[in-house]
Amino acid sequence: MFSDTQPASLDPMGSGDSFAQFRVDDPFEIRALLKTVQDREVLVNLSGSDGSGYTSTLWAVDAQQGKITFTADKLSPSVQYLVEAEDVAAVCYLDQIKVQFDVHDRVLVHGRQASVLQAAMPREVYRFQRRNAYRVRTIERSSPTATFRHPSMPDMQLKLRVVDVSMGGCALFMPSDMPMLEPGGLINDARLELDADTDFRSGLVVHHVTGLQPEAKGVRLGCELRNLSPVATRQLQLYIDQTQKRRRTLSLD
Repeated sequence: MFSDTQPASLDPMGSGDSFAQFRVDDPFEIRALLKTVQDREVLVNLSGSDGSGYTSTLWAVDAQQGKITFTADKLSPSVQYLVEAEDVAAVCYLDQIKVQFDVHDRVLVHGRQASVLQAAMPREVYRFQRRNAYRVRTIERSSPTATFRHPSMPDMQLKLRVVDVSMGGCALFMPSDMPMLEPGGLINDARLELDADTDFRSGLVVHHVTGLQPEAKGVRLGCELRNLSPVATRQLQLYIDQTQKRRRTLSLD
């Protein structure tokens, strides 16, 4: 599941200060950590206490002004829900490290060409060793796709590019000229063809629909994988391992 994208419970009433070893509260360390998230264009999952959610990227880190800025789609209801939520937590991953922090003083700022979600620089950030579901970007030249029928238009078959994948979920790119899928949408039978050796079926649940830059001409669908067979699970694990090795090799070239 995509549970690893959800914030860990840090309720001090339940466990004292057992999370102290994971806490980063030095301003210079916080800035360096967030700059790494920004520079790598890491996906950040924003989760509201009201159940709202949105996947974004960190667009700017301004330590002098005490502000951070996330990319945002002003037309997405999820963004407005996050602005109005009582509490919002951000979760992202730097390799095998889970990074989590609270997002306070959220304001949606509209520009001429784009909108952003601005917030206060966090006073503390938590770093956890990730235990499951390593996520990899797919190799584009293998043309990884997910094929399924549109949940609200059964006569329409979609074939979307798979952007990244983990043992629990995947991200799909949906062009803007296609009928949109809504968060919560259930796809009972999707065929994922990641490369010549990785071809399996899975159920999908759409958790996030994220607006991208205008030039991308589409959105990102964050989906949970469901009902994987044992054979499909083995295929997917092998694909993730092999893709991780290939990307490491490419980075050394």
